[in-house]
Amino acid sequence: MTKLDFGIVIQNVVASINLYCTIDLVNAYQMLIDDDQLFVSYNPETFPGLILKIKKPKISSLVFSSGKLVLTGAKSTDMVNKGVQQMIKILRSVGTEITEEPEIIVQNIVASGHFNNRSINLELASLWLDHSMYEPEQFPGLIYRLAEPKTVLLLFQSGNLVCTGAKTEEQVRQAVENTYNHLDEINAFEF
Repeated sequence: MTKLDFGIVIQNVVASINLYCTIDLVNAYQMLIDDDQLFVSYNPETFPGLILKIKKPKISSLVFSSGKLVLTGAKSTDMVNKGVQQMIKILRSVGTEITEEPEIIVQNIVASGHFNNRSINLELASLWLDHSMYEPEQFPGLIYRLAEPKTVLLLFQSGNLVCTGAKTEEQVRQAVENTYNHLDEINAFEF
C-alpha cells in the first residue's frame, strides 16, 4: 500500500487504457472461462464489455472490443502499470494482436487518511471554507471542493478524510496538505 503524509493510503486507482487493437470478446470469453486464476463474465445483452478480474495484482478490468479497457482496484500507479502488462499478457494468450505501446491515463485516485488524529469543527469549517457543503442531517461529513488541485475531500469530525478526483499521488498529497493548511488558518481543529 502506498502511504503518503497524514496517514494517507491510496484505496483505488482507476485508469483508462487504449491498446490500439480490436479484441474478439466472444473468443476471449470462451478461452478464459475455465481459467481458475481469473474471473470472466461476458453478457453482451446487458453490457457491451467483458469483465475480467485477476488475482495478482488484484484488479478488475472492463475490456471492450475497441481495444479500450477501464482498470480499477489498483492501490498505486505502479500497480496500474503491472495490471496493464498482465492484461496484455492474458489478451495475447487468446490471440489478440497488440503491437503498439498502450496509452494509460489515470482517471481518478481515491485515498483515505486522517489529520494526525485531530478532530475538526465542521460547523466552523463550513462557514469559512469556500466551496464547502455541510448538511449533517444528510451526510455526516463536510464536502470540500478544491480548485487546485481539482479534488473533492470528505472531511469528518474525527479528523478522518477521503480524497477523490486526483490524477496523481502527488495531487493527493497536495490536496490533503492544502486542506490541512486551510483548516489550520481558520482554527477549525479541536484538540
